[in-house]
Amino acid sequence: MTNERIERTTLKNLIYNEEYSRKVLPFIKEEYFTNRLEKILFNEIFKFTNQYNKLPTKETLEIDIQNRRDITDEEYKQIVGLIKSLNPEDINLEWLVETTEKFCKDRAIHNAVMDGIQILERKDTKRTPEAIPEILSEALGVSFDSHVGHDYLDDVDRRFDYYHQKLERIEFDLDYFNKITKGGLPNKTLNVALAGTGVGKTMFMTHMAAHALSINKNVLYITMEMAEERIAERIDANLLNITTDDLYSLNKKLFTDKIQKLKEGTTGRLVIKEYPTASAGAGHFKSLINELALKKTFKPDIVFVDYINICASSRFKPGANVNSYTYVKAIAEELRGLAVECNLPIVTATQTTRTGYVSTDVGLEDTSESFGLPATADFMFALISNDELEQAGQMMVKQLKNRYNDPTINKKFVIGVDRSRMKFFDVEQSAQNLVDQQLDEDGEDVLESYIKKNKGNKYGNFS
Repeated sequence: MTNERIERTTLKNLIYNEEYSRKVLPFIKEEYFTNRLEKILFNEIFKFTNQYNKLPTKETLEIDIQNRRDITDEEYKQIVGLIKSLNPEDINLEWLVETTEKFCKDRAIHNAVMDGIQILERKDTKRTPEAIPEILSEALGVSFDSHVGHDYLDDVDRRFDYYHQKLERIEFDLDYFNKITKGGLPNKTLNVALAGTGVGKTMFMTHMAAHALSINKNVLYITMEMAEERIAERIDANLLNITTDDLYSLNKKLFTDKIQKLKEGTTGRLVIKEYPTASAGAGHFKSLINELALKKTFKPDIVFVDYINICASSRFKPGANVNSYTYVKAIAEELRGLAVECNLPIVTATQTTRTGYVSTDVGLEDTSESFGLPATADFMFALISNDELEQAGQMMVKQLKNRYNDPTINKKFVIGVDRSRMKFFDVEQSAQNLVDQQLDEDGEDVLESYIKKNKGNKYGNFS
């Protein structure tokens, strides 16, 4: 069907087909019509339906158009003739909605390209060429989303299917993390690691990024603290299974051969992007994702932000008169909104307070700067280290908040850490000598008591 015919068919059914009108009218824009008279008629149909919540008749449209002051007498006669030519017809609703959606997409893309040309030729003085990727991205994203909410009583089948479907998740290579998250991180979530300075926040995220790449996922790692090369160095050590010191002694051929072998073993890709500290936020990250899609055909499956406290807020300008609670909470909400919009999990980290840094039982109250962060996060856990754990080559993990599972199950557990290779790993079950923060006969936490009394190596073998 040509554009001219679909435009006429659309106008016709917006007058006579109420079910069709309610499905498509919220998504059609005046600029999708090429003919000025059809634009005017659509505008009147839209205004009437929106104001009176019912379809207009031919007579009401003629009266409304007659009252317009931006058309000539000749144009009025032509529009009236157009209205009189619109008569009801029997057309398959599903086909008509799909055809209308395709028409809107095509027109949106056409208009975006023309807008881009206007910008490049400097005929549009209000926008710069940097706006073109966003214009094209919005046009490519045009779709008819008719979902207006979940009807609890009528949508029982859909709810049952949801309970029994297997959600897409980014799994861990650490057993206890998979247990407490029911198999990994689902899309549309914000996940936060809490730790003191130097404990291993970045190491944990680079380990996760390396594993995600190895299981064929596309990974975007955004760093605002370390250089891109330093992040890549940690991922190299992890994936190539060599120490960071040995990385520098590899000759070029051996190094490139190892990377080539790694490349052949995965279909995923990993992009590392560095921003200056406190200079970028969710808006910049969204533009980056759109730019990567256009320039590199790269769409991430998971995004790491290192780390949340040194991001910028899109709602509050730097130096604005807002407290840290409000500012960090705003950043968290914006990042979670980005996760929902892009349909992927975002992993980030935050610092503990000074008290939390020396504590072996970190809690949500030890989150630095803003308690609004844990209020927004879907999953939050603490990485805890001390001299005994360091000597054993281990780290304690404590669940702080968990929307995926009961956080009281496996509330604390131990994982192994190899700092030279930037790796985390599962330890032997003997090291997991506790369940859910049990207390011993002296009233002490089992895990903490176990760590104090036992020495071991980094693989979790205790004597």
